[in-house]
Amino acid sequence: MAQAGHAEHSNDGAVKEIWKVTGILTVLTLVELALGFWMMKIESPSSRLAMKGTIVILMMVKAFYIVAYFMHLKHELRNLIMTIVVPLALFIWFITAFLYEGNSYKNLRNTYDPYKKAQTTIKVEKKEEAHGEHGSEKHKAVE
Repeated sequence: MAQAGHAEHSNDGAVKEIWKVTGILTVLTLVELALGFWMMKIESPSSRLAMKGTIVILMMVKAFYIVAYFMHLKHELRNLIMTIVVPLALFIWFITAFLYEGNSYKNLRNTYDPYKKAQTTIKVEKKEEAHGEHGSEKHKAVE
């Protein structure tokens, strides 16, 4: 009988920990959503970039909590954790390198081919929306 009470008590701590982590993840998600909606109203590019950086940092914190608690890596051995973290870091490095390389290729291509430079620097004007007028004008122009 004493052992059953002890088992319930040890599970109670684990349940509290799960609820705590779930609460933290919920708060982080709500903050990310609020920042995202607030960011849509900001006009300054530097402020928008800072807001995006903040959201990415919050996403990384959430990823840490998910991996640590729900994938049970917080209580694992260091070597097992490193077998997951090192390939993840390499994967992030690959993505960064490919994005940098692609941007470099685009810039070099623009340097050597004037047509490509003109095509990538043309600004497209927004079309005005009028629901029924444009179709009839195009039809009249064709006739």
